[in-house]
Amino acid sequence: MAMIQCISPVDGSVYAERATLSLDAAKDVVARSRKAQKAWAKRPLEERVQLVLKGAARLNEMSDVVVPELAWQMGRPVKYGGEYKGFNERSNYVASIAADAMAPVVVEESDRFERRIEREAHGVVFVVAPWNYPYMTAINTIAPALMAGNTVVLKHASQTLLVGERLVQAFIEAGVPEDVFQNVFLDHETTSALIAAGSFNFVNFTGSVEGGRSMERAAAGTFTGLGLELGGKDPGYVMEDADLEAAVDTLMDGATYNSGQCCCGIERIYVHESLYDAFVEKSVAWVSNYKLGNPLDPETSLGPMAHKRFAKVVREQIADAVSKGAKALVDPKLFPQDDGGAYLAPQILVDVDHSMAFMREETFGPAAGIMKVKSDEEALALMNDSQYGLTASLWTRDAERAGRLGREIETGTVFMNRADYLDPALCWTGVKETGRGGSLSIIGFHNLTRPKSFHLKKVTA
Repeated sequence: MAMIQCISPVDGSVYAERATLSLDAAKDVVARSRKAQKAWAKRPLEERVQLVLKGAARLNEMSDVVVPELAWQMGRPVKYGGEYKGFNERSNYVASIAADAMAPVVVEESDRFERRIEREAHGVVFVVAPWNYPYMTAINTIAPALMAGNTVVLKHASQTLLVGERLVQAFIEAGVPEDVFQNVFLDHETTSALIAAGSFNFVNFTGSVEGGRSMERAAAGTFTGLGLELGGKDPGYVMEDADLEAAVDTLMDGATYNSGQCCCGIERIYVHESLYDAFVEKSVAWVSNYKLGNPLDPETSLGPMAHKRFAKVVREQIADAVSKGAKALVDPKLFPQDDGGAYLAPQILVDVDHSMAFMREETFGPAAGIMKVKSDEEALALMNDSQYGLTASLWTRDAERAGRLGREIETGTVFMNRADYLDPALCWTGVKETGRGGSLSIIGFHNLTRPKSFHLKKVTA
């Protein structure tokens, strides 16, 4: 029996460990989930919706435990109060649209025919959730999946080992039946074996590109539906008519919040030459105001990265870029807490270009590169010069221009004068190596159900 450990980035200690399930024990979890699903799906939709909302409310009551646990597991400062704002916003929104999203499409209802398309739950949904926003990313699928009549098996990343237990605890205490929502601890081999055996009707995975490839390989030939949200290298483009202060404030927050460990964090910024110098100067000042330190200290505004190996990748990318001519503008003396391990100072690089891995590969840390551009055409070419496509952030006062440019950007979401936010009314989706499928919105419900057509011809005398 293997053990999964969470090594805390706070002090390098083993914060939690759990035994993995054997393949037989995991199969038993899936069997119980499948057995419970039909009865769960037969419950009235509104009853399922209310039970999910009660589960979310119960988790809110556990904040005194959840918030410090998050700090210990993945390093986010307690100052930010966990993930409740986004967690609640998403839960409440999908609850508000569930009835409409699940409503049949009625084509004909006459004395001769009933013709309609109904939405039917897939069955057992497997959610493989990441450590960076472990509650919010998981609820994107858990809430609509359960509301739609699926049962859910949840597997969390080792870095946030306790999150799945907390979520299931909250939902079960709120009245969701035990076999309807289960948490599992699995190694990669057992996970792949379950998927390869066709154990699940739908798999939602958020994580690395390589992780997504493993999921696709495991599911090959099973026809299991997959939703994949993988890497990102999201760009910002600051046009000559942008609100400079707002652009700096939002883009720097988008680049560094959660120590830059955000799927849709801003990693590369293109600024029109007329605003470039001012944008760079203000950005360096903005980032230099962070207080790096122990995330359990309420004064800390930037915690450690989730693991020292993640920080190592960021340091290597920065060093490589500097060796090729980039300039690092944030003074390391401002951040004596940077210990060469998980605690990492934020950084802004200029004189960067796309020959550098720092501008091509996912950094996933509190660092961003800024390049000067002369035109929309130049910015567009640079924004599209990426293997990823999750979001793009455009800064202008002209919505028509943003819309026109947005249609040319290879991305899942186009923001204007915003960044790094999931609107639960819109579909969260990506292109290229960022993945496929989509969560949230009415489309999220449709991805977690299948259409069933009814063509009923009435006997006439």
